[in-house]
Amino acid sequence: MTWQFTLTGLFIGSLVGLTGMGGGSLMTPILILLFGFQPTLAVGTDILHGAVFKSFGAVRHRKLGNVHARITFWMFLGSAPMSLVGVELANWIEAQYGSGVGDAMARVIGAALILGGLGFLAKTFIKRGVQPSDAPFLLSNRDRVICVALGASGGFLVGLTSVGSGTFFGLVMLLVFPLTAAKIVGTDIFHAAALLWVAGISYLLHGNVDLHAMGWLLLGSIPGVLFASKLTVRVPEGALRVGLGTVLLASGVRLVEFPAYTILVPVILVAGAIGAALTEVRRLNGRAVAEA
Repeated sequence: MTWQFTLTGLFIGSLVGLTGMGGGSLMTPILILLFGFQPTLAVGTDILHGAVFKSFGAVRHRKLGNVHARITFWMFLGSAPMSLVGVELANWIEAQYGSGVGDAMARVIGAALILGGLGFLAKTFIKRGVQPSDAPFLLSNRDRVICVALGASGGFLVGLTSVGSGTFFGLVMLLVFPLTAAKIVGTDIFHAAALLWVAGISYLLHGNVDLHAMGWLLLGSIPGVLFASKLTVRVPEGALRVGLGTVLLASGVRLVEFPAYTILVPVILVAGAIGAALTEVRRLNGRAVAEA
């Protein structure tokens, strides 16, 4: 099984290149639900793939001046060590549950995907907490504490489940820091790349990375993100966020195996499709009113 991984990588890379969204959050559920990976192996492969994949975006954003270096540093101070704690907990669960590790880790990852889906939806509908500014943003002691706490909590979740590197950090920065959208995206990607290298190498040392699958995924994802990022296609960002959020939510419900999930998953997906359509209609109506 090789070309299937490459197509999956191409899909994820193109999605991220077109929208700048954390489409990589879809990788772990795809590896588990479609390719039959054990959850811990899926998480490790996803994280190390993301480290290589996001490094391209990180370098690009750094050259463009879209990275707030001090916020990155203080978040990394909390996220790097806590991601290693998350990795060790994942491996402890694997050792503790033995043959039952798949069910245990699948439920943990499923819960994280539900949070990730809700995070995507929140980024779509929650208004900014502070107004963005191009002026230099100097961190206060309070800001540093927020950065370290955000890094620690998000890093632990990423190390344990691979979910959150493109969702929770960006959402909190959107709410509490007066950064422009470009700087939020750039800082988020640069920090995520550094964090994923730490967690990914740890998973590799534990033997929980499928290097064969990762190589074929990169064969699709790197060209996908490089090519798609150069396209000038206008994509309905709000509708896509609703769609991605509900897919993550449905994947989480499936992995957690909520009661009647066979009915609940299709209902969530249909509701998401309707919500995405209504979001796009609302955007088009708003544009029409503005142009009138």
